[in-house]
Amino acid sequence: MKREEKQQLIAEYADAFKKANLVVVALNKGLTMPETTALRNAVRADGASYKVAKNRLAKIALAGTPCEAIKDFLKGPAAIAYSEDPIAASRAVVKTAKDNEKFEIVGGVMNGELIDVNKIKELASLPSLDQLRGKLVGLLQAPAGQLARLAKAYSEKEQAA
Repeated sequence: MKREEKQQLIAEYADAFKKANLVVVALNKGLTMPETTALRNAVRADGASYKVAKNRLAKIALAGTPCEAIKDFLKGPAAIAYSEDPIAASRAVVKTAKDNEKFEIVGGVMNGELIDVNKIKELASLPSLDQLRGKLVGLLQAPAGQLARLAKAYSEKEQAA
């Protein structure tokens, strides 16, 4: 890899690490190409990104970012999944680790704080931000709809009287 390519990759990593609220590090101990492609597609479908890490370059990019704590996890065939939504990066990675013993989650960092595998699994079981927003809108609309029906019923009662 040429020096310019390395600098560009470091810049991409650094940008991702600065923007991400969650970064998950996993060891890819022999996933096949179709399995890796399926994982990438699943991660993208959840609104996250997945890259096989160039460990040395990723460690350089981590310097000065909120994700710097994960540098010790970048050993061997490491891969990183990251997203601004803390749930998105964890969901597909946890599912893949559950389905395939060759893929092992090592740890991660969320909002600058180091987290372990159990915390990542907990995050994966939570609803996404979009799902929570939908539920909140539904909860807010339900009382408003009931209030509108009640007001309509009172107005009809007054008109009938």
